[in-house]
Amino acid sequence: MRDGSDRFLKACRRECVDATPVWFMRQAGRYMKAYWTYRDRYSFLDMVKTPEISTAITMQPVNAYDVDAAIIFQDLLPILESMGLDLDYVKGEGPVIHNPIRTVVDIDALIVRPAEEAMPYASDAIRMAVSELNGRVPLIGFAGAPFTLVCYAVEGGSSRNYEIAKGLMYGEPAQWHRLMDMMATAIGDYLIAQVRAGAGVLQVFDSWVGALSPADYREYVLPHSQKAIAIAKEEVDVPLIHFGTGTSGILELLKEAGGDVIGVDWRIDIDVAWRRLGDDVGVQGNLDPVVLFAPFEEIERQTGRILDSVKGKSGHIFNLGHGILQRTPVENVRRLVDFVHEYTAR
Repeated sequence: MRDGSDRFLKACRRECVDATPVWFMRQAGRYMKAYWTYRDRYSFLDMVKTPEISTAITMQPVNAYDVDAAIIFQDLLPILESMGLDLDYVKGEGPVIHNPIRTVVDIDALIVRPAEEAMPYASDAIRMAVSELNGRVPLIGFAGAPFTLVCYAVEGGSSRNYEIAKGLMYGEPAQWHRLMDMMATAIGDYLIAQVRAGAGVLQVFDSWVGALSPADYREYVLPHSQKAIAIAKEEVDVPLIHFGTGTSGILELLKEAGGDVIGVDWRIDIDVAWRRLGDDVGVQGNLDPVVLFAPFEEIERQTGRILDSVKGKSGHIFNLGHGILQRTPVENVRRLVDFVHEYTAR
């Protein structure tokens, strides 16, 4: 293992590290030229479902930069396909569910199968990637949170206002909770399967949860996110990062739902977020992804401000406030990784 290869795991446990660890959400993806050697030849789902391709894409940023963690190249939504929904990725539109959940009959038709049976390619990809990494850095496995996945399943794709999903939530709360409970069970089992395959850290993404008020999160979502995380944490002993976007109003509730590390986006100063969360959790974040398009002097200035604001605290993992954007300059990513390590070296 390279020097500092355990700094990411140490930071997850709020232990002292030799430098602040850094990795990026969507670090294995569309902004890298190497990614397109596969994307030009295969559909997105084929890439996700082919362990050799998933592993190769997972390794691209690890080979290109000195990041402190790899994240398996998968996607949040194939778990919906495993439950009986017809998932497609349409050029120019993104993910589409062709048979979205709209009725009680649709909920009745869903199937929750063991993850290793329903999505064997995900476990195979993790095993292959862990072997390829050979201890260089830990591998992160991940899943969507119940709210985000249920919204995709009900809306049938991306949404601006979530009218259909919220309509179910407010109009038929019993059915909403039944659907969320099924999703939480499937997610928890999927997280366990990833650790059994070799993932050393887990991250739960609630990408759309910022659409909720604190009261609605507590009533309609928190018990189910709590259940998914509790299922995983009861069975496997690895750090878990809980991340959402637009969560400045519900940070304390996000922590209550569970997680050893809470990921925060750029809409709140990271030191303010950490004071609200308390010192018994780590914090991940939180540079605005668009800053990576700026001159590097500005990237350094904004990154330095984040690092200075949490200097001396154990448990900070540097990341963007959301995923790397498609046209991000690769050289800025490389230089940012090195800057974070050099700036925080102890």
